[in-house]
Amino acid sequence: MEQTKIKENLPGGVFLMKLLFQNPVTLPDTDTILTVLEKHLGQVELFSRKENLVGFLAKEYESQFQDTAVPVQLILFAPEGTTPNQFDELTKSQMWDCMNERDEILEKCSYCICANDMLAAGLSAQSRADLDMNFLEALLELFPECEAIYFQSSGKLLTTSQIKENLMPKEERFIHFGVNVRFFNLEGSNDMLVDTMGMHMLFLPDMQYHFHSLDPNWIVGHAYSLASYLFHNDNPIKNGDTIDGIQNGKFDPLIQWKCHYEESLIQPTREVIDVCTNEFAAGNRNYE
Repeated sequence: MEQTKIKENLPGGVFLMKLLFQNPVTLPDTDTILTVLEKHLGQVELFSRKENLVGFLAKEYESQFQDTAVPVQLILFAPEGTTPNQFDELTKSQMWDCMNERDEILEKCSYCICANDMLAAGLSAQSRADLDMNFLEALLELFPECEAIYFQSSGKLLTTSQIKENLMPKEERFIHFGVNVRFFNLEGSNDMLVDTMGMHMLFLPDMQYHFHSLDPNWIVGHAYSLASYLFHNDNPIKNGDTIDGIQNGKFDPLIQWKCHYEESLIQPTREVIDVCTNEFAAGNRNYE
């Protein structure tokens, strides 16, 4: 099967985080931002300052473009006034990590600070993940009143406490903060679909599982584990390769699930690794 080209969610774009607040918020003074950024990111340099926007160069993170290396830019932007709830129903339905608090957060938090990197596509997957997660830590220190953070590239919403209280190793932060694992019941059938969103920021493929008669929580755990494997190993998976499946919620090397690259079943349209769960697979497949 030919690998398809990504049509949406182009890889390596801008990694945008929206910090959500109950009350109006302004950018701190330049020296305060500089001090906190340097604490988390090493040497930085101011290159732009306006009333509602500030930009820094992260000088220890150089992005390689052909024969030129340039430092990544970090931007903070404070929109004027309130920010209306612009999340569509599909996006809101996949905010699983804070589903119980979702509606309250989105209703009461009508102010935001936007933060993003620029020119980061020339970094390795590991360097960019490290940059963006260190930037996230700096943002939480700069804005302690932040209620939650929305990661636009994945559609994930996390409360500030979920991020601060998480004890996972630093090298796993991007996979669990910047990547969303979504779940869908497919109408008119007993089929289910689990997929990931956000791997494209690291020039890595998302994945999907179209299946039935398996506990979806097992598949969600498998998806996060597979995402971590792709991240740490620069995606060694090729069309037709197999990976360990699961039985009773645990990885089982005696069960092998075949992987193929194909177009995603759920929007946005993009290239994914489709993981075939053998007798639990749904849909028409011809992987032999």
